[in-house]
Amino acid sequence: MTQNNSQFDNVSVVKRANVYFDGKCVSHTVKFADGTRKTLGVIFPAALQFGTEAPEVMEVTGGRCRIRLAGQSDWQEYAAGQQFSVPGNSKFDIEVLETLDYVCHYG
Repeated sequence: MTQNNSQFDNVSVVKRANVYFDGKCVSHTVKFADGTRKTLGVIFPAALQFGTEAPEVMEVTGGRCRIRLAGQSDWQEYAAGQQFSVPGNSKFDIEVLETLDYVCHYG
C-alpha cells in the first residue's frame, strides 16, 4: 500500500454507506490488504455523541469541530491537519462547527 496525505492506494471500499444520526454523519469503510480498516466520512454541523468499541484516532482532513471525551469537562477544538484519540469502549461528544471531513483509524 502506498499512502500519502491525500489518498490510499490498493484498497477495497465497501459500497454501502454507513449513515448515522439521520444523515448528519455519512462514511464508507476502506479495507486494506493487511486486514486493517478505516472509515472516511463527513459530519455535517451538529452536536452528537459517538460510542467506540476499539480505540480510534480521528484525523480531521477538513472543517472544524470541538470534542469532549467521556469523563472530561473541557472541550478541545480541532481543525484540518489535526487529530485526536478516543479510547476503546468509550464515547465522545462532538460539536461540528464547520462540515467535517475525517478519516477514522481503528486499533
